[in-house]
Amino acid sequence: MSTAELLIELQTVTRVASTRSAVQALSGVMISAPGDSTAELLATDMEIGLRVPLQAEVSRPGSAVLPARLLLDVARSLPAETLTMELRSAEQDVELICGPTTFHLRTLRAEDFPALPKPSAETRVALPAEAFVQTVSRVARSASRDETRPVLTGILMSASGTELRMVATDSYRLSVKETTLDSPLDGSLEANVPARALQELVRIAQQVTGESVAVSVGQNQVIFELGDVVLSSRLIDGQFPNYRQLLPESVEHELRLASAELTDVVRRISLLAQKNAPLRLSFSEGTLTVSAQTPDVGEASESIPVPFHGESFEIGFNPEFLRDGLESIESDELVLKLISPLRPGLIESPDTGDFVYLIMPIRLNV
Repeated sequence: MSTAELLIELQTVTRVASTRSAVQALSGVMISAPGDSTAELLATDMEIGLRVPLQAEVSRPGSAVLPARLLLDVARSLPAETLTMELRSAEQDVELICGPTTFHLRTLRAEDFPALPKPSAETRVALPAEAFVQTVSRVARSASRDETRPVLTGILMSASGTELRMVATDSYRLSVKETTLDSPLDGSLEANVPARALQELVRIAQQVTGESVAVSVGQNQVIFELGDVVLSSRLIDGQFPNYRQLLPESVEHELRLASAELTDVVRRISLLAQKNAPLRLSFSEGTLTVSAQTPDVGEASESIPVPFHGESFEIGFNPEFLRDGLESIESDELVLKLISPLRPGLIESPDTGDFVYLIMPIRLNV
């Protein structure tokens, strides 16, 4: 088999192999050769499973589980363009020969490696790959990383008719992206999928050519097919928050602003918002002043003209969260909606409103 292809596929599956499980086999990658001209690599941490194809000449069918990180390091170091691998059952190892180099790698217990779920044709829904990837990318940053609130570590994904919608929140900010598809879907789905699984799928989509992502939702599993790559993931239990209740029905101020200008200002001034210091947005007639101050570090401010009218006020935001929201806008302009210093702010795509980013304010000390 090709050394270069083995390395590429190992780099993909090793990301899924467990680094914390007491079950040794879960830290491994299974090399499976069913007996034709193809083989496949499999890895799982019991939450996400991944199956990728590997072109190889198979002279004898079989399978073996090898330590994932070690095998990846070995593949990186191989000196020639092709290699051979042979399972030696009696020695409980795999012999890997590449040019003048020979490795004998001890196998892990294949019996402890779980069977990965298979896609179901009955529930399969095909989504355009480009639309799928773009929608995940717009909302993923808002998903929580706090495992004590597992329901918020997912992205609520729903699709029906000509609409694909994804929602993510960590309770401090909320992202909603609605994508209109070119043609109606043959079926519908709704599932709370771990953000990590969808982000992994986005990485794979950037390497694999395929026009569609097939999604099969089961009782507690979801399976994605992208080309010959199959990614499976457990679904997250629990009720996802009713995000529609969080979106305000009316606002006091609605400002249409140049996306790049505001984003650049926020990036610059955020450099001086350290140690949990807020980013301050001060609005007065025709002007927005963005400022930050960190004791013992320094302070910064910058003013830009904005179409603001009315009574002056100041609102504070987490600088990273505000930056994430601004960077998620893909158009030249954005709409900033504000109510009061203690109510959430909204960043939206102009005109279409297909992307909404809600961000909670930080109470400012005067």
